[in-house]
Amino acid sequence: MRHPPRSLLLAVAGAVALVGTALAPVVSASGATPACTVEYSVTGQWDTGFQGAVKITNNTAALSGWSLTFDFANGQKVTQGWSAKWSQSGTTVTTANESWNGSLGTGASVSAGFLGSWSGSNAVPTAFKLNGTTCNADAEPSPTPTEPPPGNGNAPALHVLGNKLVDADGKTRRLLGVNRSGGEFMCVQGYGIWDGPVDDAAIKAIADWKANAVRIPLNEECWLGLSNIKPEYAGANYINAVKDLVARVEAHGMTPVLELHWSYGQYTGNSAGCSDVHASCQKPMPDMQYSPSFWSSVASTFKSDPAAVFDLFNEPYPDRATSTTTQAWQCWKDGGNCPGISYEVAGMQDLVDAVRGTGAKNVIMAGGLAYSNDLSQWLTYRPTDPAGNLVAAYHVYNFNTCANESCWNSTLAPVAAQVPLVAGEVGENTCSHAFVDRVMKWFDDRNLSYLGWTWNTWDCSSGPSLITGFDGTPTAYGIGLRDHLRAINP
Repeated sequence: MRHPPRSLLLAVAGAVALVGTALAPVVSASGATPACTVEYSVTGQWDTGFQGAVKITNNTAALSGWSLTFDFANGQKVTQGWSAKWSQSGTTVTTANESWNGSLGTGASVSAGFLGSWSGSNAVPTAFKLNGTTCNADAEPSPTPTEPPPGNGNAPALHVLGNKLVDADGKTRRLLGVNRSGGEFMCVQGYGIWDGPVDDAAIKAIADWKANAVRIPLNEECWLGLSNIKPEYAGANYINAVKDLVARVEAHGMTPVLELHWSYGQYTGNSAGCSDVHASCQKPMPDMQYSPSFWSSVASTFKSDPAAVFDLFNEPYPDRATSTTTQAWQCWKDGGNCPGISYEVAGMQDLVDAVRGTGAKNVIMAGGLAYSNDLSQWLTYRPTDPAGNLVAAYHVYNFNTCANESCWNSTLAPVAAQVPLVAGEVGENTCSHAFVDRVMKWFDDRNLSYLGWTWNTWDCSSGPSLITGFDGTPTAYGIGLRDHLRAINP
């Protein structure tokens, strides 16, 4: 779903959940503050790769340029980096400032991130030098987290069995709930991480509607901590905020659906949402530069949590850029240099491979063309999933092309006969719920899943928004979903 104007979003921006990984200033054995401190962390790790970050703090005179060096002990290699110029010679890694972040005043900090490869062991570097000066005197490096904190087990572990989603006991599960928008746009706009509160009371209000799933849209630049994102809303801060929200969702027995919503890549063609190269609007397809890295990191973070579901990309629309339907579906599956799209595209197969390359076996959702409203050739072009946990994702609003029972019968029913089908977004812009009532009936009759857009306090005609308050007070549109969920899940 495209979003309301920024002015409307800012009017409802609320509390921001931040869980940082910053350490207290390092002090030497003599009690003196070191000339510089470096916090090294591994924010995600999988079978052959990992994501790392460094935070450099200068405790001496201001610097007009900086260069940090450290050594890997186990043959690790930096493969890609951001927010700094990364290079490696043998075991020695060097990360130097970009033109825009070379100034480092007394007490100031700068952060940079990277992707790397490893084999056998991934020990944390033990010595760092900033412009030749040793940092972290008498300090121990931060530990390497290899797995996310365990959840409380309230949310069911899910996998695909035939055309159903089932739990560990083989019981069929439907995903019935809401979207919780905010994580895709607040950070890139520089205002926070979430739009409104995400504390326990706010998540309990969703559960009180008898929802059992919450879709959480994300932003790849914020997750990866790229340089255009404010540090307080980027990288480890963003990742930990997402992990914290996922834990709360699962604590109330609900399935978290983690979804890549906004991505990098400049597109100015037909139906462009913006001309910005950054992840500030919906692009026609994910990008090869960052999207596979995003999913490698997300998957490594949550691969030990079988309750978490991954939704690869919000609303693909390569059909608006290409000249033929065949080209659009080929672009959707295989990516590459797609007609009409100026950046290199990551296809759905690339993203499935990125997830599975970490060892993650979580359920994966993939939406079709026309903003996920067209599944007419989804079965023909569906990516190969070695884990066999692939789900078809569908979005429908009253203003879409495929928005009636005739189209659903002809294009959705054949897909739902072979794989699980989840309507990741359902909604209407009428401030009523007659259309969504029809959608829910069609999906209920076939024992399928659906999630209402969106659990945010926007105007119901421009959002559309389900609530007027984060205590769960519904809009005239949202009351239809609330009452229906309570009726079928008493």
